[in-house]
Amino acid sequence: MLDLERLRKVELATRPMGQVVVANTLLRLDYAVPRKTEIVLEGIDNIPSDRSVIFAMNHPDRHNYWPFQYEMYRRGLPFTATWVKGKNYENPLVAWFLDWCNNIPLPSRGFVITTEFRKSLGREPTETEYRLLRDLVDRRRDLADVPPADLSPVIQGFMRDFGDANGDEFLVQFDALFEAMIRESLRLTSVALKEKRNNLLVFPQGTRSIRLIRGRTGMMQAAWHLGHAIVPVGCNGSEKCYPGMSPFSKGGRIVYRIGKPMELDGPELSPHRVPANVLPLVRQATAQYGDTYQAGTDVVMNAINELLDPAYQFAGDTSDDAVSGVNRFV
Repeated sequence: MLDLERLRKVELATRPMGQVVVANTLLRLDYAVPRKTEIVLEGIDNIPSDRSVIFAMNHPDRHNYWPFQYEMYRRGLPFTATWVKGKNYENPLVAWFLDWCNNIPLPSRGFVITTEFRKSLGREPTETEYRLLRDLVDRRRDLADVPPADLSPVIQGFMRDFGDANGDEFLVQFDALFEAMIRESLRLTSVALKEKRNNLLVFPQGTRSIRLIRGRTGMMQAAWHLGHAIVPVGCNGSEKCYPGMSPFSKGGRIVYRIGKPMELDGPELSPHRVPANVLPLVRQATAQYGDTYQAGTDVVMNAINELLDPAYQFAGDTSDDAVSGVNRFV
């Protein structure tokens, strides 16, 4: 389970042995025989050689980062660190593998609610319990306006574990815990980009979708805070090689189109500037700059869209139709 203590144990490497071993054993053989997988990198000259950047890529399938990382490694380019969801750390063996391969867990408020509820009460929250807690944490509802019948003994017991059953201290302590976890994820991200000279790989959609959908703002928030340019990448064809959960490719052709770096002070993103001293991903930042972050994110998503074949581009509805509620975090 990913909590603050577990997050602090994550270590990153300039040359992550997990990526090297996977590339030289599983992927090298898998992509060569018996059904060859052709990997094409278009626009490779757009990757800066003198600094680390944030790759923003669409996410059509479960494994579309592997061919990209493999081909980058084969060409002697810098390794990547990848943002991954906290729920992927539920299985200890999977968590070890993710650490070994240079991944950075990024918690969300919904994930922290779910994991802390389970630590406190030994089970996942129901949809009703989750929705109430999430609305309180997001300040969509005021505790004083919640009917007493909704504040079940279970909810009150969970709040007591954070401070008091009245809720005021619960909100303070929850915000403090979430901020501490975000600071740790941002520290790891900074280490990857600045110390380890890795590029950061992010899937701003926040979920898998063959057609591009509207991006979430976490990547844009981190970019403004850490000061790194964003390079859009369009992934085409990988879902045909990886149609299910299997880590073995069925063969085919995958084309990654790499766009030009989108500089933070450039014409596309500078109109949506947020001060670097703003701590991203916490409630206060989103409340104050949410529209600005989203506008910048939309610019990046449009750049990704231009790098995609028509079958992967935005459909008419660009909203996120992924799984909602507590099921997103378990």
